[in-house]
Amino acid sequence: MEKLITFAVPCYNSAAYMEHCVDTLLQGGDDIEIILVDDGSTKDDTPAICDRYAEQYPEIVRAIHQENGGHGEGVNQGIRNAQGIYYKVVDSDDWLDVDALHQVLDKLRQFVRDGKPVDLMIANYVYEHVEDNTQRAVHYRNVFPVGRVFNWKHIGRFKPGQYLLMHSVIYRTQILRDCQLELPKHTFYVDNIFVYEPLPLVRNLYYMDVDLYRYFIGRADQSVNESVMMGRVDQQLRVNYHMIDCWNLRFVAKQNKKLARYMYNYLAIMMTISSIFLTMEGSPESLGKRTQLWEYLRTVDKGLYTRMRYFAVPAATNLPTAPGRRLSVALYRIAQKIYKFN
Repeated sequence: MEKLITFAVPCYNSAAYMEHCVDTLLQGGDDIEIILVDDGSTKDDTPAICDRYAEQYPEIVRAIHQENGGHGEGVNQGIRNAQGIYYKVVDSDDWLDVDALHQVLDKLRQFVRDGKPVDLMIANYVYEHVEDNTQRAVHYRNVFPVGRVFNWKHIGRFKPGQYLLMHSVIYRTQILRDCQLELPKHTFYVDNIFVYEPLPLVRNLYYMDVDLYRYFIGRADQSVNESVMMGRVDQQLRVNYHMIDCWNLRFVAKQNKKLARYMYNYLAIMMTISSIFLTMEGSPESLGKRTQLWEYLRTVDKGLYTRMRYFAVPAATNLPTAPGRRLSVALYRIAQKIYKFN
């Protein structure tokens, strides 16, 4: 490893906004690495912008051009080529707060100097809502000890809307390689796999209470836009099935009950998201896919299915009959207004 941290920036027709992202990352200094992954862009100047940054900052920026493989393959490409001790994904329409970035990097440098690099660093992220020009920060002060190294035994309970996202995590690169993380190609929403799958390999963590990641949300073509998610529900299902398969939570519970509880709740949220969008689509085919998803969970782990099927949040999105489905959608709309998640 030659660099402190690798920032991977998957770029697909990102010319309109990617420079703001990259310019904030460049403030990190000479011991960072930025890998710009041009994911087969053809509609704008994204490939040329990647090459220009690589030429202008040859000791910091590398440009990789690949055939279109989707966001996950951009992340995979970054992991394969990373020379940083740590690894963070920054989407090309997002950016990092420069002051918070300096604080995070100073702490990572300290860990490396002391010969005690943590497996996972966590920082806050901020929803930047384009539609009403508002911000909402997501912090973890009630969940993690602040400013000290800890393990899973020391974590508290997450509130609704407070789960770890790709925006909040910085993994030690070797952790990602040790779990042989390989995200599916041509699939959106794989950031959930990126966060979830490596967790049982993490032995020590550090939480810095700074608003590092600025998550731009509200663009019409964005993957988390509701109408876009409706059209890509099969990709959401692909991610959901992957997360069911990648870990036996009973095994995880034997190692650490608090981590297993968190992963159970994370999976429950994924079941909720898949169920509600299939319910909202409402066709017999979509309702059949919803049934198949829950039946698959039952065949994999009947106890997990029983517990989750009657857990308040997933159960509320999987109600039978037309009135039940209308109630599910109404509850989703209420949560959407409260948490403004897409």
